[in-house]
Amino acid sequence: MVFAHAGHGDEFQGEKATSDAGEPIQVDPEMAKQLGIVVEPVTNRQIDVGLKTTGQIETLPSKRVEVTAPTPGKIVELLVEPGASVRAGQPVAVLAAPELVELRVSSQEKKTEAQADFRKAQADLQLAQQNLERQRQIAAADIERAKTQVNVAQERYDRDKELEESGALPRRDMLESQTQLAQAKAELAQANSQQNVLEAVNLLQRAQSDREVAKSRLNLSNATYQTRLQQLGTLANEQGMVVVTAPIAGRIANRPVTLGQSFQDAGGQLMTIVDNRKVLVTANIYEKDLDQVKQGQRVKAKVASLPKRTFTGRITIIGSLVEGETRTTPVKAELENPNGVLKPGMFAELEVLTSPTAILIVAIPSAAVVEANSKKLVYVQNGNAFLPVEVTLGQIFGDWVEVKSGLFAGDAIVTQRAPQLYAQSLRGGSKKEESEDKKETTSQANKTLSSSLPVPEWLAGAGGGVLLSTVAFSAGLLAYRRQQIKTDSNSRNPTPSSFPESTTRAEE
Repeated sequence: MVFAHAGHGDEFQGEKATSDAGEPIQVDPEMAKQLGIVVEPVTNRQIDVGLKTTGQIETLPSKRVEVTAPTPGKIVELLVEPGASVRAGQPVAVLAAPELVELRVSSQEKKTEAQADFRKAQADLQLAQQNLERQRQIAAADIERAKTQVNVAQERYDRDKELEESGALPRRDMLESQTQLAQAKAELAQANSQQNVLEAVNLLQRAQSDREVAKSRLNLSNATYQTRLQQLGTLANEQGMVVVTAPIAGRIANRPVTLGQSFQDAGGQLMTIVDNRKVLVTANIYEKDLDQVKQGQRVKAKVASLPKRTFTGRITIIGSLVEGETRTTPVKAELENPNGVLKPGMFAELEVLTSPTAILIVAIPSAAVVEANSKKLVYVQNGNAFLPVEVTLGQIFGDWVEVKSGLFAGDAIVTQRAPQLYAQSLRGGSKKEESEDKKETTSQANKTLSSSLPVPEWLAGAGGGVLLSTVAFSAGLLAYRRQQIKTDSNSRNPTPSSFPESTTRAEE
């Protein structure tokens, strides 16, 4: 017991096992577990220092969407209620759109006409292909016939020319043969030109062009309708029923539209979807503190409706202007918002974490401090007992508070359910007085060792020498700890390096 709390005085020992704050409370380990008591050691630590201000919760601009009517029409079905959660792409309403009905009918008429034109163009193309093939066959036959006529005329002309030169044939007959040869060559040239084939090729090309035009018209016959659907960003059935879907995941914040309501123009508000998994808090930072604030810096926030919860986030936007009257600049930070408990419009206490403390300080969770009779108390564990110790507090850093005096590094303190211990001490006061009356006949030494903690049998039954040496050792060690507290008051973390001479003699 002496070693566990050497930094404190004799408030842990024997008859004086009390402090100015009150007497210890005995709680066995099983009861402490049932009460949910959590004990943690006090440590020296660096704490994040921050700028404190107030702000207001807002919805992220990119996470708030107004769902509007994509086309003039009438609401025939509402698929979600206000406050309901929706996922992206989920149907939320059905709208009857006469405009789409007209577009669909018109597109069907155009499609029918285009299909007829396409079939006619397809048939003309087939005829043109057949005609071209036939003309090619005819041209080939004409060429062969013309070649034969040229050969016959050439032979006749050669023979008649020889006879004419020998005087056996009149010149008139030779000239006639020459004329027939020239005529045969002309017919061959005409056959080689394949004029009919060229005309057939032109007819085929025109048929192909007509077919492409008809095909394009067929494809475009439904384009106006499909383009309009793409503009609406939705699908419609043959009756012109438009299904409106949620553009983002979130909750239905409001739904002003009613069943059967009509819209003469597109853009009528149907509902608002808000995604509050992250929210924005806007606060004002004074001009003199702006140099400590940077984008991406961590922030902590608390709201009045949830005083025991702390929400974290980071700065995303720092204003570029300083307000002339207030000399402040707006700063926006994104906060994590699990379960959507932070509502737009709430006021928040915001702390911008700028830098850690320059030195190590003794700091404990704020939940470990109990306020009683204008005193700040912390319960220190000593075996199965919890002793209330009065502390002097310093700066508050979020959920942590600086301890200037009363505690030392290594002390085991109650960090959760400390108020329950204080309530237990109030209930146990009268019983304690009765037990003290019954102990008047008990020896002074035994009473000193048993008032706050159970005494081992070997110590209770030992001789006076053992008891005196133990008490002397305790007194020497405690005297040294008090001297260390005075010497190391600036660091608030006294650590014994060796025992004083009186302690050594007592131990011997």
